[in-house]
Amino acid sequence: MLVLQTEADLRRADLSETILTEAVLAGADLSEVDFGSTSLANADLRGQDLQGTRFDNSDLTNVDLSGANLSGASLRGAHLDGANLHGANLKSARIGSSRRSGAAVMDGCDLSGADLSDADLRYVSMRNANLTGAILDRVDMCDADCSHCNLSGTTGKNLLMIHAELQEANLEKADYRDSHLNAANLYRANMSGMVLGSNHTEGFSAINLANLQEANMTGILMRNIAAEECNMKKANLTDADLTDAVLSGTIMRNANVRNANFEGVELVSVTMDFANFSEALNADIPNFKQNLR
Repeated sequence: MLVLQTEADLRRADLSETILTEAVLAGADLSEVDFGSTSLANADLRGQDLQGTRFDNSDLTNVDLSGANLSGASLRGAHLDGANLHGANLKSARIGSSRRSGAAVMDGCDLSGADLSDADLRYVSMRNANLTGAILDRVDMCDADCSHCNLSGTTGKNLLMIHAELQEANLEKADYRDSHLNAANLYRANMSGMVLGSNHTEGFSAINLANLQEANMTGILMRNIAAEECNMKKANLTDADLTDAVLSGTIMRNANVRNANFEGVELVSVTMDFANFSEALNADIPNFKQNLR
């Protein structure tokens, strides 16, 4: 085990392709260091200043980066399985890629309370990761795999999760105003108390073509949302607010819409067979669908 406890200035040092497994790097200035293709598995980097540091294609399995400053760092292609990033600063970090093979693997990571504002998380694998209370403002998570993730209490203004995999993820009380989740897979996701509205009078979030089958959407706020051609079969929308939502072509067969507010919603093209719309609020059910209540 390498133990480096020093005030040494290692800024911009080239430590690429080095074996630093289980290293303890305390006190050194590691900002803008090149750790590319380095093995840092089980290393202790708690609270370190790693601004602009390069970790591309590195092994960061089970590394402790809790409280570390990784703003502007590059982690493309890195393996962070089981890493501890609790409370880390990942603002503008480059973690994702334009292709899955070039993105980082962060399965099982602890990212609770982390600040990921403006980070690139495209195609990143984050299965079973804990992001409770994380900040995701303006993050690009298109095509990311967040299945079974804990995203409860996360905030993500202007977040992009297009084509994201969110199967059985926990999004309870997440606030994703002005965000886009088009074609995301939210099968059996917990979306109770989630906010998908807007901070602007004429703004909106979009979730068109999303798979919301059997999702728990109790108490969700979806005012003015664009939710065309979604699959909401057997979804639980009890107490949801869908005021002025656009639901054209959406399938709500067997959905539970008890006390859900449909004020201003056009239901002509919505498939509502066996859904309990007689218990919904302000639902303007077309005459030819009256027998489907």
